[in-house]
Amino acid sequence: LNLQQETPPEKKEEKEDQPTKEEEKKEEEKKEEEKKKEEKKKEEKKEEEKKEEEKKEEEKKKEEKKEEEKKEEEKKKEEKKEEEPKTGEIEEAPPPPVVYSRYTDDTIRFLAKKLKERTEILKEKAIDPYATSPEVTPPVTPILRKDDYIRLKEEERIAKEEAEKKKAEEAAKKAEEKKKKDEEKRLEAEKKAEEERLAEEAKKKERILPQISCSCFDVLFHPVEEKMDVILGTTIDPFTDRRYISWLSFVALAYNYNVWFCSARLAFPYHSETANRYWIFLDILSDIVNIIDIIVWQPRLQFVKAGDIIKDRALTKLHYRKSHQFKTDIISILPFDLLCLYFEFSSFYRLNRFIRVVIDLRVVARTTGYLLFMLHLNACAYYVASVHQGLATTTWVYDGNGTAYLRCYYFAVRSLINIGGLPEPVTTFEISFQMANFFIGVFVFSSLIGQMRDVIGAATAAQTYFRASMDGCVSYMNTYTIPKLVQNRVRTWYNYTWAAQGMLDESELLDKMPLVMRIAIAVDINLATFQKIALFQGCDQQMLVDMLLRLKSIIYLPGDFVVKKGDIGKEMYIIKSGAVQVVGGPDNSIVFVTLKAGSVFGEISLLQSAKDGGNRRTANVKAHGFANLFVLEKKDLFDILVHYPESEKVLARKGRKLVKAKGAVPAKGNEEKQKGLALFAPKPPTPKLLRAFANIKKLKVNVMWGIQTSAGSSKVL
Repeated sequence: LNLQQETPPEKKEEKEDQPTKEEEKKEEEKKEEEKKKEEKKKEEKKEEEKKEEEKKEEEKKKEEKKEEEKKEEEKKKEEKKEEEPKTGEIEEAPPPPVVYSRYTDDTIRFLAKKLKERTEILKEKAIDPYATSPEVTPPVTPILRKDDYIRLKEEERIAKEEAEKKKAEEAAKKAEEKKKKDEEKRLEAEKKAEEERLAEEAKKKERILPQISCSCFDVLFHPVEEKMDVILGTTIDPFTDRRYISWLSFVALAYNYNVWFCSARLAFPYHSETANRYWIFLDILSDIVNIIDIIVWQPRLQFVKAGDIIKDRALTKLHYRKSHQFKTDIISILPFDLLCLYFEFSSFYRLNRFIRVVIDLRVVARTTGYLLFMLHLNACAYYVASVHQGLATTTWVYDGNGTAYLRCYYFAVRSLINIGGLPEPVTTFEISFQMANFFIGVFVFSSLIGQMRDVIGAATAAQTYFRASMDGCVSYMNTYTIPKLVQNRVRTWYNYTWAAQGMLDESELLDKMPLVMRIAIAVDINLATFQKIALFQGCDQQMLVDMLLRLKSIIYLPGDFVVKKGDIGKEMYIIKSGAVQVVGGPDNSIVFVTLKAGSVFGEISLLQSAKDGGNRRTANVKAHGFANLFVLEKKDLFDILVHYPESEKVLARKGRKLVKAKGAVPAKGNEEKQKGLALFAPKPPTPKLLRAFANIKKLKVNVMWGIQTSAGSSKVL
């Protein structure tokens, strides 16, 4: 047993070897840790060395600063030594610090005087006035009053507040600048994002409709384009050029031919050997119109870019070539009709002509109307349904008698407009088809009624406004029981104003226009009249234009007084239409002169003031029939003359000449005399009987005086 329990020597050695390997691993780990520690120590030493170097550099800098400070102190000492007085001279004392005191001004002056005398005595004796000797007293510091002290503190406080305000303003400016910069950055970012979005959309559109290269066609049609440049011009305004507008009628006709007849030819049996040649001729003719439109007219149309009207031929052509309209136009004229050479002749191959509906929908709506086209499509659908069910198989389908298109169109009209009296559908297909017709008919009929209402309402909107205004005014007059004569005149004014100018106030229309348009209209209507006025000749033309913009239109009824004698003149009048009369005499029955359209009156009162007494009207002016006048007020004229001082001088000089030519102004003294007696009633006249007695007394006195004079003369003789 002992022998079995004992392990062989080889195994013992193996067991002894195992712990040695573990020890080796531990020793290796210890060595690695020691290496790491040594590396850390080296790094720490390097960091300490760096810190010591930095400290040394800082100490060197401090020493250099100290040396510089020492040098500066030595320089200052040398300068002080140079500034010190020579031997035998006494240096004056530096200004003493300010100290608050309650002493008055008299005591301060007295102490200052004594101090000055003392310093003079000490200078004569060559004694330092600030030396610590029993004989010399220390200098007395100057003293400030309480008011001066408060004033100095207040100045300091104000200076601090101003400095703080400046700092706050600078901070606010910086904040505003920062906001502006941030806003600019934001706008730039938005622009970039918008540009990127547009670029992405353009890329997507290019994927759907890629760019079409037309260089070969440009070479082929270059001679034609040059000839058309001579006839039509390089570019065309699509809104004002009458040639282009008339050409659009041909384009609309070609489009309507394709839309109406292609659908009818698909549904109805209109193709035959005799009819096909005419259809081919009409198809080619409509295609020629479309090709001419694409090659000649569309590349010449002007367009607006960034507010500018582009009139360059190359740019207009490029703009059209890059547009979706060009791509759809090219697709719409692709000749799929050539497939008829290999297959049966049919209008199905011309359905791509319908693509131009996106562009010409506006033209179609104006020329034919979408309602008629809906009826046309329904007639075609009804015929196709009848063929599908079998002609004359039931009472509902088309029976094959008469003109097929006309009978089917009649059925579509009665069905969609819901007139009634239609044959009853029999089969399920017929019932569903008729129900769809009824639903579509309700929609079409309601839209038709709504559009008719909108058209009539838009056509009579202005007249409705006029009637509402007139009715409101009449009800107001009835509420306050205005006399019938006045009410009739008001009604007459409303009716004539509406009949004459189609609106109650022209200024409402002109205010909506831009300033350039208003100036153009005003210059066209009244500038020639203004230039004929003697008062305004020689004035600045721009001033006349500004005056035209201030004119107001007023309509006077027959017999209305525009101006009355003695009224204060504040306006000048220009006769637009009608006539006025200058009247006078008893009951204004005498007509001095009749002024007609283009005449001017009341212009002198604009430049005269009430102080001179010249702004009073000197005659009566009455409307002879209906008169439409332009009015310029004195206030508006003075507001304009502020900007034109030279024209103001010209008007003042001409106004004085015209006043002298028409008559002198009444004296001012008489007016002042009358002003004093204005408070008292006029003196009543003397009765006739009293005047007779007074005359008798005067005769007696005269007789007695004559007797006395004759007696005196006889005595002298």
